Amino acid sequence: MAHPNVISLVPFGALLVMIALGPLCFARWWGRHYPEVCFGLGAAVVVYYVLGLRAVGDVLLRARDYVSFIAVVGSLFVVSGGIHIRVKGEATPLVNTLFLAGGALLANLVGTTGASMLLIRPWIRMNRYRITGHHITFFIFLVSNVGGFLTPVGPPLLMGYLIGVPFWWVAAHGWRVWLTGTGILLAMFYAVDARNYRRAPKGVRESETRHEEWQFEGLSNLIFLAVIFGAVFLERPFLLREVLMVAAAAGSYLTTKKPVHEANHFNFAPVQEVAILFAGIFATMIPALDWLSANAGRFGTATPAAFYWGSGLLSGVLDNAPTYLSFMSALHGVAGARDTHLLLEHHATFVLAISAGSVFFGGATYLGNGPNLMVKAIADDQQAHAPDFVTYVVRHAVPFLAPMLLIVWLIFFRGS
Repeated sequence: MAHPNVISLVPFGALLVMIALGPLCFARWWGRHYPEVCFGLGAAVVVYYVLGLRAVGDVLLRARDYVSFIAVVGSLFVVSGGIHIRVKGEATPLVNTLFLAGGALLANLVGTTGASMLLIRPWIRMNRYRITGHHITFFIFLVSNVGGFLTPVGPPLLMGYLIGVPFWWVAAHGWRVWLTGTGILLAMFYAVDARNYRRAPKGVRESETRHEEWQFEGLSNLIFLAVIFGAVFLERPFLLREVLMVAAAAGSYLTTKKPVHEANHFNFAPVQEVAILFAGIFATMIPALDWLSANAGRFGTATPAAFYWGSGLLSGVLDNAPTYLSFMSALHGVAGARDTHLLLEHHATFVLAISAGSVFFGGATYLGNGPNLMVKAIADDQQAHAPDFVTYVVRHAVPFLAPMLLIVWLIFFRGS
C-alpha cells in the first residue's frame, strides 16, 4: 500500500465539489465538459501514483474494481431496459408505499442495482402525473440502498461473503436493523406522499384511483439477469465474471424487440454518464482509500458505534465496497483475529455495524452507491423531478435519511 502526500487528496475533493455544484451553478458548461474534468483529475492522480510513488499495483487494483463495477451496472442497465413493466392506475400513497416495500425485498434477491434498474421506469410511469423529488429520493433510499441489506448479492456485502461471511449471516443477525431502517423510511414516505397526494388536482387523484393493471413484456431477459447474478459470485479466472456479464447484456440487447426498448425510452446516455463520472471517482479516490486503509483502525474508540459512523460517513462519498473492506481489515487488526469466522463469533456487533454503515449510508449522496447516479440519470432522461446534488443532500438526505440513521444507531449500536 502506498503512502501518498495529503495534497493528492485534492483532486478527489475537487471532483466531488464539481459534481455537486457543476449542474447547479454552470449547467451548460458542465454538461459539455464534465468528461474532460473527470478524466483530467483522474489522470493527475494516476500519473502521480505511477511515476511519483511507483505504486502501479494500487492503480491496477482500482482499475480492476472499476471494470467490475461498470460491468455490473452496465449489463444490468441494458438487460433491465429490455423488460417493460406497463402500469396503469393506482399510484396512491398506499400503493406507492407497498411498491417501495416490494422493491426493498426484491433488492435482496437481485441486488440493489438489479432492483433499481428493473423498477425505476415503472415507478416513474406510475407517478407521472404528480412526480416530485421525494419519489426519486425515497426510491434511492429504499430500493437502491437500505433494502438490499439482508443478502450479499451485490457490493458491499458481497465483499464480506468473499472473505468468509456466510451468505445468510447478515439476515440472521441484522433483520431487526433492516426492519427498523426500512420501516422508518416507508413511514416517512407515506406521510410525505399522502401530503403530496392531497395537494394534487382532483383530476389527477381520480386518474390514480382507477383499477390497477400490470403487464410485462420482454420476460425472456430474466434468463440474462440470471446469468449476470450467477456471474457475480465468480472470482477466478480474472475477467470471466465481466465477460459473462457483457455477453449477457449483448444477448439481451440483440434479442429484445424494438418496441420494448422504445416503450422504455431506452438509450445509452445514462450509463455513459455514469461510466465517465465513476471513472474519475475511482481514479481520484485512490489516495483517499490508501489513507483510509492506513488510518481506519484509529477512528475514534474501538466500539461498534465508531465503526458504524466511520464506515457509514465514508461510504456516503467513497465507493462503499472498498470502504467496507478497509473497515473489516481494521477490525481484524483491532480484534487480533485473522480468521473471519473468529471475528463473527467474538465481534459480531462490530461486523454488523460495518455492514449497516456501509449499506445504509449509501443513500447519503448520489455518489454513495452505484445505482444512485444511474437512477438519477434515468429520471433526468425521462424528465422526472430528480433533485440536483446539493438539493438531494440538504432537502432529502438530511431531513429524512439522517434521522433513520440516528435511530438505528441509538437502538442497535450506541451502547454496544
